Amino acid sequence: MRHAAVMPESTVAPPERIATLRAFNRFWTRRLGVLRPQLLGSRFTLPESRVLWELAHGGEQSASALARTLALDAGYLSRLLARLREQALVKARRAPHDGRQTLLSLSAAGRRAFAPLDRASQRQMAELLAPLDDEAQQAVADAVDTLMRQLASMDDTPVTLRPHRPGDIGWIVMRHGALYAQEYGWDSGFEALVARIGADFIERFDPAREACWIAERAGRPLGCVCLVQGRDETTRAVLPSVAQLRLLLVEPAARGAGIGTRLTSACEDFARQAGYARIRLWTNANLLAARAIYRRAGYALVASEPHHSFGHDLVGETWELDL
Repeated sequence: MRHAAVMPESTVAPPERIATLRAFNRFWTRRLGVLRPQLLGSRFTLPESRVLWELAHGGEQSASALARTLALDAGYLSRLLARLREQALVKARRAPHDGRQTLLSLSAAGRRAFAPLDRASQRQMAELLAPLDDEAQQAVADAVDTLMRQLASMDDTPVTLRPHRPGDIGWIVMRHGALYAQEYGWDSGFEALVARIGADFIERFDPAREACWIAERAGRPLGCVCLVQGRDETTRAVLPSVAQLRLLLVEPAARGAGIGTRLTSACEDFARQAGYARIRLWTNANLLAARAIYRRAGYALVASEPHHSFGHDLVGETWELDL
């Protein structure tokens, strides 16, 4: 006989805390008007709007991944998708790596239909904050961020990988600069290097041959990695058979959960599908956690060279993985 789990005494919230959260839930749903038949004056319901948002911002994905992200019953999601496909807003294609799986994305009509809804949501949030001064706005943003981080720390909140979208490369540069200064004492020269890599990625981006993934939980980014076309170090000419893994990072609070392994595996899967023969990466010998991830994934150390960068004497390393 299966018994219900008993919560430890220390985790039982007192009634007044529960009442506060319930009151906030009523306030927020009323303030946003999410109980109305259509959201923000559009023709879409809240669930339909969330599906459109995930496909617009998360890129092409399977129905099962979408169901996990939205925490929706598969049957209910299937009916939502059927309605959106009937309106030619969502399109589907067979996954190239698995013909049994269908990948979903917004059609051109879907992107046009979602754009005014996205703008209306942005405007709604701006109007909500407008009466507050700068200090009060920041206090609200901090409180919401704290709420999301505390509740998202629960183990059953999934970590998902999604393609990059506008703003993500800026976040990657900022977090690399801050974390490497904090953990290794590297100076701003490292942040400048990451900024150049990020700018090159945006300007040269070829979606058929390159990709970037953001690991996130409940909308909060926890890690990142990019895969780009390899280039000759001297001539900068493209090496057609070589991909380069760059900018792997996992937030300190999220380490130990396998996120780094998932990000490197995403690079490996993409590189195989894109027809690369090898993945190459450059790191430094003191980055022990990253080196452990690469070693477990089957990468081999092929070269090393001492250098002085970012205010320190370091040993640069080149690792490669044959696909």
